[in-house]
Amino acid sequence: MLAVEEINRNTKLLPNMTLGFHIFNAYHKDERTLESSVVWLSGQGPTIPNYNCERQGKSIVVIEGATSELTISMGSLLELYRIPQVTYGLFDPFLSDPVQFPSVYQMAPRDTSLPLAMVRLMVHFKWTWVGLVASDDPRSEKFLRDLQEEMVRNDVCVAFIQKIFTGLTEDNHYIYYFLNKLFRSKARVIVIDGNTDTLLTLRVREVAHALVYRMWITSSHWDIAKKPGYVYFDNFHGALIFADQTSKIPGFKHFLKTIHPAKDPENIFLQSFWNSAFGCTSKVGRVDGAVCSPNASLDTLGLSYLDMTMSHQSYTVYNAVYAIAWALHEMFLVRSEMESNRNGNNSGAYPWKLHSFLKNIQFNNSAGNHVVLDEKKKSVANYDILNYVAFGNDTEVLVKVGEFISEAPLGQAFIIQEKAIVWPRTWGESERERKGIDRYVGRETETEIDKEKSLLSHTKSLESQISNSSSLDQCMKCPEDQYPNTEKIQCLPKRVIFLTYEETLGMALASIAASFSLLTALVLWVFVKHKDTPIVKANNRDLSYILLFSLSLCFLCSLFFIGRPSAINCLLRQTTFGVMFTVAISSILAKTITVVLAFRATRPSSRSRRWVGSRTPISLVVFCTLIQVMLCAIWLFLSPPFPDADTYSDPEHIILECNEGSLIAFYLVLGYIALLALGSFTVAFLARNLPDTFNEAKFITFSMLVFCSVWLSFLPTYQSTKGKMMVAVEVFSILSSSAGLLGCIFIPKCYVILLQPQKNTNKFLRNNPIS
Repeated sequence: MLAVEEINRNTKLLPNMTLGFHIFNAYHKDERTLESSVVWLSGQGPTIPNYNCERQGKSIVVIEGATSELTISMGSLLELYRIPQVTYGLFDPFLSDPVQFPSVYQMAPRDTSLPLAMVRLMVHFKWTWVGLVASDDPRSEKFLRDLQEEMVRNDVCVAFIQKIFTGLTEDNHYIYYFLNKLFRSKARVIVIDGNTDTLLTLRVREVAHALVYRMWITSSHWDIAKKPGYVYFDNFHGALIFADQTSKIPGFKHFLKTIHPAKDPENIFLQSFWNSAFGCTSKVGRVDGAVCSPNASLDTLGLSYLDMTMSHQSYTVYNAVYAIAWALHEMFLVRSEMESNRNGNNSGAYPWKLHSFLKNIQFNNSAGNHVVLDEKKKSVANYDILNYVAFGNDTEVLVKVGEFISEAPLGQAFIIQEKAIVWPRTWGESERERKGIDRYVGRETETEIDKEKSLLSHTKSLESQISNSSSLDQCMKCPEDQYPNTEKIQCLPKRVIFLTYEETLGMALASIAASFSLLTALVLWVFVKHKDTPIVKANNRDLSYILLFSLSLCFLCSLFFIGRPSAINCLLRQTTFGVMFTVAISSILAKTITVVLAFRATRPSSRSRRWVGSRTPISLVVFCTLIQVMLCAIWLFLSPPFPDADTYSDPEHIILECNEGSLIAFYLVLGYIALLALGSFTVAFLARNLPDTFNEAKFITFSMLVFCSVWLSFLPTYQSTKGKMMVAVEVFSILSSSAGLLGCIFIPKCYVILLQPQKNTNKFLRNNPIS
């Protein structure tokens, strides 16, 4: 109201135009929020979507949002019409996405320095056992993560983490569970943050024993002063509040003194607030209260009803109205004279036209502060530290006792006046002298409520901390080879684990590897025994021998991954695997090329005849293998794999594993094999339909498809697993891909050799090609 009145008196800002506003209810349910939005879009007539029954005073911008949820709910409808949404709530990084929320403009400064400011306060007073309470929404989730990280860096322990779930704040069982949790907790310093809507119910509960006798650290976003009069004033007495720094708006206090429902009878919100605040009624003859005095003034109300100083949220709304006015000013400057003066109203001011001006708007408000809507240019918020003091006569005040300037030089950012602080009722002198009251560190008494596991979560960095004394200033961290017991008072040794032959998984993988290796050797014996038959001689008999021998070793090399890692074991496992698979895949590539050469050799006067039957395919295998050997040699020389112990992935175990040394070298080895496999697949696919009697390109194509599928699945799975399961994933990939090559290429040939020998003759093959 103040901003609109000032703008309308300013003849230079919006000349020949009167700025007005409508007020609509913001509900706590999505369907009611959307209903209110449709009413606003349709006008005062029937709520018909896509029709506007309002002929005058059409709104072109909405100022909204104490919470991000409200902005998101309204945005699902308003974005259809590209109506600008200017929010006055807390800055939410989620709303900064220009793709999801292209029409949302956040007025509040970034509050990324709030966790640092709060931890500076904890460190100053040596508060090291602190409880955390926050509402269940994405912004509070990020705040908790940032706060915990900052606490860990400064050796401050988290006593408990409690989330207030939206929709459960009216559930009495949930409320008493939460209050019982606070009452049983030994943490006497509690940080509470969140949106007012979620925490409203907790704020007004008459359960003083759970709330008093604590040092509450909060932000001005959760206004502890605003509450019904029947609530104990002592609940949050002594709390320290981080309030966003704002400048005094000239004329604001005078404006509040002049407000009266009689001067603005159409403002039903003001009339309702007035009746509630002064305990009176505006209608004569009503028996439910005295008639309101015509001389009543807002400056006589207590803090629980109205703070005469402008809050940060009100300051943001004030700037939001001015931002819209300046955007309109810029828009009308660039329009033609005919459009800008059409009927003296804003009928030509379409909502979507304001976006280009709102994005770039910059101005100085009446307090002299620079206001900018571009989020890239927004400054980080600074904070006043306010002390909430409740007196015995049910009056209360907020006293500034310090400040935090985020961009101040080192050592000057945090300022606190200890002597000016009024502490909670039970804060003893001896505790104040040592600047801390939470020396007791121990395990929190557990409640017997089933929801606790889902409502409490501790970060891994805090799980490794213990305290075995009530006089410690800070938690102790267990050594890397130990972990804390459930009572958090003793460190226990971690058990060493790795993929062994004795466990079921290791035994199964080793058995499969040995079985497939023997099966491959058996196939090789069959081929050697029938070496003079046409089907064995097809596509280069020597290459078949090399491929079978390398596949047998591929199965066996997986055994290097099972058992306790050692220096030799770590050096051999990946290099052996890389070289053996290179021999196998290069043999397949050579066999595929042989198919192509054999087909070309059937043409008259073809030059390819001299390559058929020569040692060229063998030379190709040797050449490809030498490249892989050189890569492995460089890997072993520069950064060889070595035995390592993972003490972080599992809080109760030490996982023995092989550190690859250089991940780049590891993926180079895999990449080279993938390159050969891709070449083999491409050539085989192109040669699959060649009319050659001995064409096995179809089998090779299918085998390479299986091979590539296995290793494409391996990469994301390998990255997402830890410890011995990561080893098992690689072993399984080696066995399955090797089995795929063996089965797809050689099982059909063995079937013919052993079960249908009549087909393994030159005469039959000429008349009935295998392919």
